[in-house]
Amino acid sequence: MSSSSTDAAPRHFLDLDKLDTGTLRRILDAGHACKKGRIPGGKEKPLAGKSLALIFEKPSTRTRVSFELGIKELGGEAVVLERDSMQLGRGETVADTARVLSRYVDCIMVRTTKEEKLLELAENATVPVINGLTDRTHPCQLMADVMTFEEHCGPIAGKRIAWIGDGNNMATSWTHAAVRFGFELQIACPPQLMPPGQVLGWAKAEKGRVHVTADPKEAVKDADCVVTDVWVSMGDTDAMGRHVMLAPYQVTEAVMGMAKPGAVFMHCLPAHRGEEVTAGVIDGPQSVVWDEAENRLHAQKGILLWSLGAI
Repeated sequence: MSSSSTDAAPRHFLDLDKLDTGTLRRILDAGHACKKGRIPGGKEKPLAGKSLALIFEKPSTRTRVSFELGIKELGGEAVVLERDSMQLGRGETVADTARVLSRYVDCIMVRTTKEEKLLELAENATVPVINGLTDRTHPCQLMADVMTFEEHCGPIAGKRIAWIGDGNNMATSWTHAAVRFGFELQIACPPQLMPPGQVLGWAKAEKGRVHVTADPKEAVKDADCVVTDVWVSMGDTDAMGRHVMLAPYQVTEAVMGMAKPGAVFMHCLPAHRGEEVTAGVIDGPQSVVWDEAENRLHAQKGILLWSLGAI
């Protein structure tokens, strides 16, 4: 059980650009070890006695199951809190919620809308806060994605990844990952849906190899991996307009054929066959989406072990 104060600053997992490459690698190494049944540190239940609060302001399948099972398999406990079942949904401030939960639990994961809520939670919590998704980023997914790519294609450094579709929160986290893990990222988006200029400016300042184009054919040329996401995310408006803009960005068998032989296809799920990707691609031999989904569990274990000081 958490105390009201800590000796050191909490190890927040907020975004990939907030952590250095060495730390991210330690987390991934821990995830790989957990997947192989070799828990870092030699303890079977290294998080015994630890508790995790899971706050969901957005629906979830993979994030909820992977975190809830992850903490339990490492020996800890999870408490699931949904917006309509907690005072946060009735006007209690994020700061007050952070202060209260810090007295009860050892770690907080939040899946929310605006990034400001995540940052306010982290600023006022005395325990680690993990970003389970915001409208701006999805770093936990990227850890599973890098893990999956490296299982199938070897070290990601120096490889070429093609992002096709909306310049959304996943595109932002892929941009962060490109800088931190040293791979080339080719982003193909409609001009109206490009990733935020601030994010692209950060990548440029960090000397990242991130390139943006409106032409999906240009982006997928010689790519080792092709990635996409849904065209309409939770909270998006103008679904019809998005479908019109993004129709030329569907990942088809022909698009995959422009990538390197043996290139893999990734998607964070849920997927809409016939929209952002054809059934032939996502259910075909180049798709690794089910390994990617499974690896959310193992990557999340690495994040929990690091945030709670077990590695």
